[in-house]
Parts: sequence; C-alpha cells; structure tokens
Amino acid sequence: MPEPSELHPVSRQHLEVMTDEVGILQHAIGSRPDPVHGYCTDDVARALQVDLLHQWELGWPAVSDNAWRSLRFLGDAFVAATGRFRNFRSMDGSWTEGVASEDSHGRAMLALGDTIAEAPDGGMVELATSLFERALPAARTLTSLRAQASVLLGCTASAQAAPNAAAAVGFRDMAGLFRARFETPLDPAWPWPEPSLTYENALPARALIVAGRTLGSDEMIDTGLGVLDWQLDTQTTIDGHLSTIGNGWWPRGGAKSRFDQQPIEATALLLAAESAYLVTADDRYRAAMELAYAWFLGGNDLGLAVADPMRGAGYDGLTAGGVNTNQGAESTLMWLIAAEHLRTNRHGHVAATAPTEMALAGSIA
Repeated sequence: MPEPSELHPVSRQHLEVMTDEVGILQHAIGSRPDPVHGYCTDDVARALQVDLLHQWELGWPAVSDNAWRSLRFLGDAFVAATGRFRNFRSMDGSWTEGVASEDSHGRAMLALGDTIAEAPDGGMVELATSLFERALPAARTLTSLRAQASVLLGCTASAQAAPNAAAAVGFRDMAGLFRARFETPLDPAWPWPEPSLTYENALPARALIVAGRTLGSDEMIDTGLGVLDWQLDTQTTIDGHLSTIGNGWWPRGGAKSRFDQQPIEATALLLAAESAYLVTADDRYRAAMELAYAWFLGGNDLGLAVADPMRGAGYDGLTAGGVNTNQGAESTLMWLIAAEHLRTNRHGHVAATAPTEMALAGSIA
C-alpha cells in the first residue's frame, strides 16, 4: 500500500466561483470562469454528483440549492421530442447545437441514477425519476462504449434504489448490450473492444464490475477486473506512480501518449478500483485508489500538484511543460469526486451493502 496522501477538508470555494444562477460554467481562464463557452450538460451532471457526495460531510442543506439548480438544468436540457439531452448552452440561455454527443446523454443518465439513489429530497427524487424514465428509451440506442457504461451505472443505481419494472427492463437491456461488447475473445495483450484507448478509459471496467456484482455474474466481474488490471499495469511506472494516457491517446500497436494527462483519467481509475475493492476486498485495489488520488497531489510524472485542495479546484491537466493552470469545471469536479470517494474509503464506510438483485439476477443470463 503506498504511503497515504493527505486528506483535505471539503472546500467548495472554486465550485462557487464557477457557478451562477444557471449552473456551473464549462471553462476557466486561470481561476476565473470563462463565459465565452457557457455551460455544458456533462459538467452540470457531474456537479450534481459532487453535491450528492458533499452532503455526507456538509449536510444536505449546504448543497441542496446547488443540487436543485443542476437538476433543473438537466430538465431544461432534455428534449421530449427526441428523448435526448442537449449539451452546450450559451450564457444567454440558448442551446447551441442540435443532437448532443452520446456521452453527454450517458453522463446525464448516470447523475440522475445517483440522484434517485442518494438524494434525501423526495421532490428531487421524483423529478430525477421522471427524467430518467423519459430518457431511457433513447439511451438504449446509444452505441458509444462510454455512454453505454454510464447508462448502465445509472440504471444500476436507479434499479437498486427504487425497484420497479422500468428500472429492471432498463438494467437488463443495457447490461446485455454492454456485456456483448466484451464477449468476442480479445487479445490478452489488448483486452479492449476498440482500436485505441482514448479518454475515461476505466469507466467501462467499472460498469462491468458493478453490473456483474448486481447480477451475480462472475464472468462480467472477471472481465471488468481483467480490463482494470491491464489498465493499471500499463499506467503505473516502474517507481510506482500513476502515468495516465495523455490526450494524444494510445492506438493499438502504437506508443502511449504521455501528455497531456487529464484529471478524468485518474478519477475514472480511482472509481473503478473502488468497485473492484467492493467485490474482491483485495487491498491492491485500495492501493490503486491511493495511487490515483496521489496523482492529483504530485504523485505523477512531473511531481507537480494538479489540484488546489484549499480552494477545491482542479487544474486542467499535466503537460510536458508543467501544469495547465486553468481550473475548468471538469478538472475541478474530477478532483472533488476523487477526494470524496477516497475519504469514504479511508473512513471505512464505502457503500458495501449487498446489491438489490430484485428481478435483475438472471435476467440477461
């Protein structure tokens, strides 16, 4: 187990700077929000997840207003005619594109599922449930690996928190679609269903592990653990620190991009390792969580902090020349999510309750 990095008190200072009456702004110049790029659904969904995490340290009254703001944004983003979420929104409130990316739909679904599972406000759960069920039909048509993973995780959270027929069917359909992506025998040297590793690469491994645990499917769990182990092995240096895939990606048969490393990669690995630990109780996955958390605080290729814990801010990446000092929404939210999951793990109360298998177990067998 690596020497634990310091835990810091919750700070929402930068989160508050980045948020106005509509939601969290997408980009920053230094520590100042950049209004030119407005808002995006991806980041608002993650901000909602951060509020759900912070309630355990700060209490619900401290985060409820912001959580409601984010949930209302997701409601505004939803287009009933298509069943899809829009993504980019200008400062004047207008939406700047037609059909948004599949990943933004998946991230919205994941945040809604977490809200159904974790929000203590009945009205919020009711609205989140309504949005989730209306967006589920379109979610079944998604083909992006990461979008499918996000939806599957959202379905799992929703189905376990509020068992009902719609949740069971949604989980069954998404689990079947997602499992099929990994059923073709994969090269042990490249156990991945795509020709490149790009971004948020540990998210699919996490989805396999979580869904497999819920279904009691050792096959899905083992596949997820194998993918996660491979990613950890190939992104851990000889001297033991995390060196994530940079923004130039890693094509099969090619070289792994070293820079620009993004906070989302470290957090995705931390969350996947947490899921693996819940299934296996193997301390090497707790060590992997510590490794990913340490990446933010200097346990990386340059030995430089990629977060400002006192302000609750994350920097926009690790470049060959140093830290990108802009503190955008995604980077900040990745730091805050990583910090709270690590805090929960250290305190020994990771959500280890047995999953509600309801009508799910065996439904895709």
